[in-house]
Amino acid sequence: MLVVDRFTAVQVDLNLLTALDALLEEGSVAGAAARLRLSAPAMSRTLGRIRRATGDQILVRTGRTMTPTPHALALQAEVHALVHAATAVLSRDGALDVAAIDRTFTLQCHDSVVTAIGPALLASVREQAPTARLRLLGEPSGDTNDLRHGRVDMVIAAAGPPEPEIRAEAVTHDHLIVAAAPGTVGAGLSLDDYLAAAHITVSRRGRLRDPIDDALQARGLARQVVATTATTAAALHIVREIEGLLVAVPARASAPMMAQLGLASAELPVTMPDIPVVLAWHQRFDGDKAHAWLRDLIRSALLHLR
Repeated sequence: MLVVDRFTAVQVDLNLLTALDALLEEGSVAGAAARLRLSAPAMSRTLGRIRRATGDQILVRTGRTMTPTPHALALQAEVHALVHAATAVLSRDGALDVAAIDRTFTLQCHDSVVTAIGPALLASVREQAPTARLRLLGEPSGDTNDLRHGRVDMVIAAAGPPEPEIRAEAVTHDHLIVAAAPGTVGAGLSLDDYLAAAHITVSRRGRLRDPIDDALQARGLARQVVATTATTAAALHIVREIEGLLVAVPARASAPMMAQLGLASAELPVTMPDIPVVLAWHQRFDGDKAHAWLRDLIRSALLHLR
């Protein structure tokens, strides 16, 4: 009798599979609730229904965290596959009406990338899907699981998050150049002149040291870093006003801001690797046609950077 009751409960509400998938992936009621855009009490009630349907606790509290039971771990891969298969079945034949998209998309990226691709991206979205909206957010000050938790739809960064369920695609590359006040540097900036100058770094965490300092240290050299800012825009405005102050910025992403400010530029006299420009999203959006449409627009905008 108990087996019949469990089967009937699952059969009546297949949304329990989606909730179970989120609970097992997030490992918490709050995380699953945020991902599915539900309240924590609603997710707690759903967990109770899942427990009754499976006859298992699924998640048990261990201190301040929750740990999946052995039965839950045994189910996880199959549940995940079922949810994605169901999504694919339901969306396979439906053609996307781009003009009818009424949805808010959240993109998180460095401020220079927002400045560089924001105008072209927003123009394309408004032209093709006039009722769609964009939230263009800057990078957070620390590492987050925003993609996993559904707080953002896509991230543009120099590397994809390490979680295995995150898709990461290197769309293009950028490289560092030196920016300075108008007329203060030329294309042939020497290493000696570079080291003699004062420098500002761009760091969302407020670090006064970056990979350039590591490269210099490997050669027994050092530069004088006098300040750091959280955004490229702030750094470029500062160097524009202080003659002799230098900042290293991504060339293609920073080009629009540098042109508006009339800044001078020079090649960085320190050999540094190119910077990957990576577009990342959670795999649950693989079959989402509207999400795929916006990914294509973002790729195009990134590839057309100067």
